[in-house]
Amino acid sequence: MLLWVGLGNPGAEHARQRHNIGFMAIDAIARRHGFGPWRKRYKGEIAEGSIGGVKILALKPQTYMNGSGDSVQPAAAFHKIAPADIWAFHDELDLAPGKVRVKMGGGVAGHNGLRDMQRALGTPDYWRVRLGIGHPGMKEKVHGHVLGNFAKVDTWVEPLLDAVADAAPLLASGKPEDFMTRVALLTQEPK
Repeated sequence: MLLWVGLGNPGAEHARQRHNIGFMAIDAIARRHGFGPWRKRYKGEIAEGSIGGVKILALKPQTYMNGSGDSVQPAAAFHKIAPADIWAFHDELDLAPGKVRVKMGGGVAGHNGLRDMQRALGTPDYWRVRLGIGHPGMKEKVHGHVLGNFAKVDTWVEPLLDAVADAAPLLASGKPEDFMTRVALLTQEPK
């Protein structure tokens, strides 16, 4: 079993914020692949499904971003899921809008959700699906950018979420490089 965690903040007021693209991605995957209904557990919302024969537990922590580990750790412990089988889908300032990168482990680059997961799990060795939201250009604008809603000009968001859901079987089968390639192909601008 794999644990796929969408990072975000709970509540309708946060639903369209850039910081919540992790929630949006997990929702898109769960819809596309017919996961069961969302239920409240582990200080979060969970849905179960299968992609390519691999059982997936989808989790959206309801602890706010800074407390994400308080939801992820008990879910992982109960289901006996090792950190190497945990995938965090999250917003990434250091990637251009709509770009996706996947990596195992590493630093948290100031991301409080990743920092708290690392604290709770006791290791940085889990997968990160980094969903680019772009950088506002100046450090003092980061907070407002991350907690701001996607704008009408952000026409890349829905195609990206569709591509992530479409390519999810590649992640489930342990092929992150192929996943990134597939997402890039599905989201490239027509020439």
